[in-house]
Amino acid sequence: MIYLDYAATTPMSDEAFQIYHQVSTSFFANPSSLHDFGSKAKLLLEKSREELATLLSGSKSGFYFTGGGSEANISALSSLIDAHKHKGNHLITTASEHTSVFNFFNLMEQKGFEVTYLSGDENGVIRPDDVKQAIRETTILVSIQHGNGEIGTIQPVAEIGNLLERYGILFHSDCVQTFGKIPLDVQQMKLDSLSISSHKIYGPKGVGAVYINPNVKWCPQIPGSTHESGFRPGTENIPGIAAFITAAMTVCSNMDREEKRLSELKHFLAEELFNRSSRFQVEGDISNGLPHILGISIKGMEGQYAMLECNRSGIAISTGSACQTGNHHPSRTMLAMGKSDIEAKQFIRLSFGKQTTKDEIIQTANKLTAMIEKFFPVRSES
Repeated sequence: MIYLDYAATTPMSDEAFQIYHQVSTSFFANPSSLHDFGSKAKLLLEKSREELATLLSGSKSGFYFTGGGSEANISALSSLIDAHKHKGNHLITTASEHTSVFNFFNLMEQKGFEVTYLSGDENGVIRPDDVKQAIRETTILVSIQHGNGEIGTIQPVAEIGNLLERYGILFHSDCVQTFGKIPLDVQQMKLDSLSISSHKIYGPKGVGAVYINPNVKWCPQIPGSTHESGFRPGTENIPGIAAFITAAMTVCSNMDREEKRLSELKHFLAEELFNRSSRFQVEGDISNGLPHILGISIKGMEGQYAMLECNRSGIAISTGSACQTGNHHPSRTMLAMGKSDIEAKQFIRLSFGKQTTKDEIIQTANKLTAMIEKFFPVRSES
């Protein structure tokens, strides 16, 4: 079977798995324990934090390990908003955020905050002017994902960060889909906080991280928590964290080469499909998007049906973010781009990874074409 759902999750790499096993055996102690076993685990934890800070050009003291990307998003946002809510009650985000962020802001509205949801242009791009026009005197925080998990749109985060810095407004970015795929620099991007996840880059599931600028005040969500400098409760997952950092170091060291390779595969598949049938339509700006994500609409066919047909043909794809599928709702990203409900339901996502080969891409193009020919046969002229 051909796996083309790497944006949902990646298989754990051999290097990460070996480190996970090794650390589980040799560094099993609680890093908060005061005996030598605990100290040994603590040293590894802090070394992992240091390595992550190096990869993202941030201060080591600003990184906190979490139980995943969704927890990282929610913890970062709630910690910052609680610490600065005395300044105002207005928040800005986008209509196409990851479910964890979108649902969080829905909750904030229920708690009395005013939230502006930006839609962007026909490619889903949020321009700095869009943000500027939405700013109010009561605006305290903006959250805009770095890379969209459905169509791969990359937002101009650095430009938006410069704008918000001038206004003194906090800036968070969900970087789960971009970490390890394209360069990230928390200082250059002017981010007050960001979130990343392990299982998107060949690390184990259940591990993520948050960066919060050490100069920015945040509020612990569980008073009295002692782990991760009070950022979250619960003993740190030392084997998972070590495996996460191992995977991160590997993908970042190979990033330039892999970015080029995946981009070539994405463009090859898009061109093949476009040339074979007018029913295939690429969504988003393929030239300026993430290298591993290709969003496509199939005119006249619901994405869920196409996904099931692909599965029967031995190809694993998705109809969008894994955290919002299963309810058969139209893609929020598509709706934010101005699509109708019917058009938004025709969306599918193909995403690539380090095991993806050109031969698999050719097979995928052939099977998708055969699917179209089966369900939309060309009537011969009499």
